[in-house]
Amino acid sequence: MMLIRYITQIGRYFLMLKEIFNKQTKWSVMKNLIFKEIDDLIIGSLGIVAFISFFVGGVVAIQTALNLTNPLIPKYLIGFATRQSVILEFAPTFISVIMAGKMGSFITSSIGTMRVTEQIDALEVMGVNSLNYLVFPKIIALLLYPFVIGISMFLGVMGGWMAGVYGGFTSSDEFINGAQLDFIPFHIVYAFLKTLIFAMLLATIPAFHGYYMKGGALEVGRASTVSFVWTSVTIITFNYVLTQLLLGS
Repeated sequence: MMLIRYITQIGRYFLMLKEIFNKQTKWSVMKNLIFKEIDDLIIGSLGIVAFISFFVGGVVAIQTALNLTNPLIPKYLIGFATRQSVILEFAPTFISVIMAGKMGSFITSSIGTMRVTEQIDALEVMGVNSLNYLVFPKIIALLLYPFVIGISMFLGVMGGWMAGVYGGFTSSDEFINGAQLDFIPFHIVYAFLKTLIFAMLLATIPAFHGYYMKGGALEVGRASTVSFVWTSVTIITFNYVLTQLLLGS
């Protein structure tokens, strides 16, 4: 019975994706909606992303340095380990899981509140495709999400450099040499490909839970919690699959 319910929900999700791109809202209205979503979802997330990235990058550098107890191991590995950790996993994946809580809860609660207060029904009565009106601007806004992850990568490595150098664990030259060592440009491509897919999940899964919720104000909170769980699970699952496909061969 549980399996049938999950399959039904997955089917409904894909039908929702199809409906989002039907019967487009006119551009003069859509343009303002997109700018509002960019402000809420992208610009509104920069502060928390910058703060977390800088300090986690510093922690990665310190943890790496503290584990390099053998004097024969070169100190430039601190920079190498920080770069690899931040670019490959921390910035694209774990920031996305954090954003599933911040962005996802915001999207679910805002759409869920519209469902509870019957604003979505009012849009449908006026002949507006409510899914296109509500979800499409979020998808377009989150096309800028790789920009957020790029800032996260930069600040993560910068935090590692500051922690390593000013903490006395390594010199600036050694850290920079390690950060440049054996750099593979495809790793950046891999990280941004993941980010774009995660952005689509961040825009649509919380919207799905908000749009199809039933009940009152209490259920809006529950829907936000459920959307965070499922968005996080989906991001981690896709992360495994994409890593195997793009880096595993």
